[in-house]
Amino acid sequence: MASPMRSLFTDPDRYLQSFRLFLANSTEHQCMQEFTERQLPAVIGSIGNGKSAINILSVGGGSGEIDLLILSKVQAIYPGVTINYDVIEPSADQIFKYKEHVAATSNLENVKFTWHEETAYEYESRMNAEKKSKKWDLIHMIQMLYYVKDVPATIRYFHTLLEEQAKLLIILVSGTSGWETLWKKYGSSFPLDDLCCYVSSADIKRILDSAGLKCQLHELPSHMDITSCFTEGNKDGEMLLDFLTETCEFSKTAPPELKHQVMEELRKPECSQERDGKVLFNNNLSVIVIEP
Repeated sequence: MASPMRSLFTDPDRYLQSFRLFLANSTEHQCMQEFTERQLPAVIGSIGNGKSAINILSVGGGSGEIDLLILSKVQAIYPGVTINYDVIEPSADQIFKYKEHVAATSNLENVKFTWHEETAYEYESRMNAEKKSKKWDLIHMIQMLYYVKDVPATIRYFHTLLEEQAKLLIILVSGTSGWETLWKKYGSSFPLDDLCCYVSSADIKRILDSAGLKCQLHELPSHMDITSCFTEGNKDGEMLLDFLTETCEFSKTAPPELKHQVMEELRKPECSQERDGKVLFNNNLSVIVIEP
């Protein structure tokens, strides 16, 4: 009998709800903000040397909160320099929110935004068809490589678009995170179809090594409070379980044995630690900085 389990991506509203809950219960954005404040300036310190304009490409920019943080750092290093900021983002809803964030942000007079409502692959295909290959001083892909069909090809393509001093910045879950443990063990039991693939910094490192590309790795400690997942019938807990397994209504549709195994796994030290009565899932991220 076919499993009633279906991918969370088949219900965009529920996905967005669970994603917002994940952000509210995790230090995801805080750890990225901290990296942007403390370490990013050294990473991007030379991308605009001697340039009258800086070109930045955000691949999968979402609703733009982290993008705007990164942008503010570039502006601080290169005050007054014109910045051409292109955003590739397939979700019209996310682009709408992004534009709202831009409208509410001051000091963007020298920034020209262009939004492309398409996937990374559609962008690549369009550029190839138009025989264009614009070069960029900074390209970043934040938490988006899970949604591309061919990860090595996507990295290769965008790497070819780097200027001489440029950087390609990738942020995704760390190979030391609870995600890595959970997904390597149970990913094949979840109904992902081809909407999403599971990759961590460990996979990206292997891809870069085999392509002979140099990179620096920064680990960002992060956690998510999943205590509510262990209270039967807790709405937030059920939603977070959906997000962890990328499964719509996981607690109601998963086979009992799978649900039992996943709940046990989530409590293990490879996935989470218990602190002050809370279960904190290891949500560590990695920043991978790739040279031209």
